Amino acid sequence: MSGSSTPPVPLPGDDPTGLKSFAVLLRRMNGEFNRVAREFAQAQGLHPTDVQALVAVLDADPDGTGELMTPGRLSGQLNLTSGAVTACVDRLERAGHIRRVRAADDRRVVHLCFAEAARGLIRDCFRPLARGTDLARGRFTPEELTVIVRFLAETNRERVLSRRDRG
Repeated sequence: MSGSSTPPVPLPGDDPTGLKSFAVLLRRMNGEFNRVAREFAQAQGLHPTDVQALVAVLDADPDGTGELMTPGRLSGQLNLTSGAVTACVDRLERAGHIRRVRAADDRRVVHLCFAEAARGLIRDCFRPLARGTDLARGRFTPEELTVIVRFLAETNRERVLSRRDRG
């Protein structure tokens, strides 16, 4: 570990690297994210699903490959009907959080783009979580962080694969 004298957070259960420990810690982390997301939704007059959609649009192209969010993709990702997605996108657009942009090469295709004005609102709301994450990251070596990122990526990959298998 690098940098800090803060004692490590105790892991739950008898097996600190077992499935139960992972499940408890991931639920705690998810619970905190959901709490902040609910506060953001309430402050912005949005439905909690709208915040999920907003995050999906924000995270649509994390690798910079140009794979922008579309209403159809959002529908599949959030398991919503096309009507529910349309209502959600309408609310987010009215609130100034996203924009609908027609694809230049095929005007039938609509991309959902994050509005720049919304970035500051999101950043302010989630800043405490980001700060805590950054402080925690500082307690690990680059090699440890590489393993953590790989674990999170694999967990997300498995989640997506299992969702595809069910649907």
